[in-house]
Amino acid sequence: MNVNAIALSVIENVERVIVGKRLEVERLLIALLCRGHVLIEDVPGVGKTVLAKAIAKSLGCEFSRIQCTPDILPSDITGVSIFNQKTGEFEFRPGPVVAQIVLADEINRATPKTQAALLEAMEERQITVEGRTLALPEPFLVLATQNPIEYEGTFPLPEAQLDRFLIRLRLGYPSPADEMRVMDAQRQGHPIDRLAQVVRAGDLLAAQEAVQAVYIDELIKRYIVDIVSATREHADIYLGASPRGSLGLYRTSQARAALIGRDYVVPDDVKAMARDVLAHRIIVNPSARVRNVEAETLIDDIVGRLPVPGTTVRS
Repeated sequence: MNVNAIALSVIENVERVIVGKRLEVERLLIALLCRGHVLIEDVPGVGKTVLAKAIAKSLGCEFSRIQCTPDILPSDITGVSIFNQKTGEFEFRPGPVVAQIVLADEINRATPKTQAALLEAMEERQITVEGRTLALPEPFLVLATQNPIEYEGTFPLPEAQLDRFLIRLRLGYPSPADEMRVMDAQRQGHPIDRLAQVVRAGDLLAAQEAVQAVYIDELIKRYIVDIVSATREHADIYLGASPRGSLGLYRTSQARAALIGRDYVVPDDVKAMARDVLAHRIIVNPSARVRNVEAETLIDDIVGRLPVPGTTVRS
């Protein structure tokens, strides 16, 4: 299975709609190859929803959107059983989470009870409604968004929920040249309407299996553990990353290597993914927050200080 060819075809197709954000598109695809979920934290209007739709169209996957509001209920997400008067039986009507690519827009506007309804779906890839368990389709990706500026009427995601996201991204504003390209592309309609499928969902599932076979040396495994352990001992970090962070860095390093075209992981793969995988899993000390120290800066500091390991030759 040529993971590199599949990834490039999807990335190039998505770039017809999302201009100037190749690195972010690559990160999203890496999460998809790892069967992980993504949190996009950015201001409105930078293309978060369009990015999710473009990925779904490129893969031919079923797309669903959940517009999170304070009055949305868990059953609005998972589904509900409705009594059919003709048959005299209850029929289950699945909610929007029963899809392959699920966009949870402004997730921090939903109440904690509703946010928790996504926990089982994201971790177990199943939902339980009225004692009935329903497996979710494959591939399955939750792409959640939140506005980092406007906090009025929001419910910050708890640590347990944040830890369920494999990667946190920020798209950011486009450059002036890219913004002009966006305007030109939408002169006669939105290019998302003309986007075609380039990869079958079955090919993506095969690529996910291939990523797991990417070789990773024992020294690099130790390097991953050292980075995560350092987050638990850093003076400016109140709470470090959990073992799920180590596993996330392990998997994303494999996916990045496969995306580039290698069947083995090098230290640069780990270093490239550390910020996106670990920054949202740590809690910065109050004294460090007063100094405007950000989690991403602390991860960069840890990666910069730790020695990069050599590797042994695979027999």
